[in-house]
Amino acid sequence: TILVTLEQTKKNGVSAEVAGFVIPLCATIHLSGSTLKIVACALALMMMQGMPFDFPLFAGFIFTLGLTMVAAPGVAIMASLGILQSMLGFDESAQALMIALYIAMDSFGTACNVTGDGAIALIIDKIMGKNRAE
Repeated sequence: TILVTLEQTKKNGVSAEVAGFVIPLCATIHLSGSTLKIVACALALMMMQGMPFDFPLFAGFIFTLGLTMVAAPGVAIMASLGILQSMLGFDESAQALMIALYIAMDSFGTACNVTGDGAIALIIDKIMGKNRAE
């Protein structure tokens, strides 16, 4: 997906230098789609199972999940199982369901990640273009 994102970003007018730096970096640390999938699935499972939840609980979960996603980007759902269990109280069956839901929705998260990476590249290119002009 990195090569496809690089080519699409260049088609959007981003310079090759900016695209070559931003896209691989974002592929490593910018996983908004994966984070959104895990949060949405966790909330849906908690609602379906009648588990209690509130905003402070999910705010802490989202913050911790964001750190986990940067630390272990390639194994997002597996790395998040520990915080799903410790912070949200997911047992083994809920964790198994989370893995299945994550895999089923993987293409949507990837699309979100790629689109976000391209948007960040456009923003950085605009900033760098102004700096080059000066």
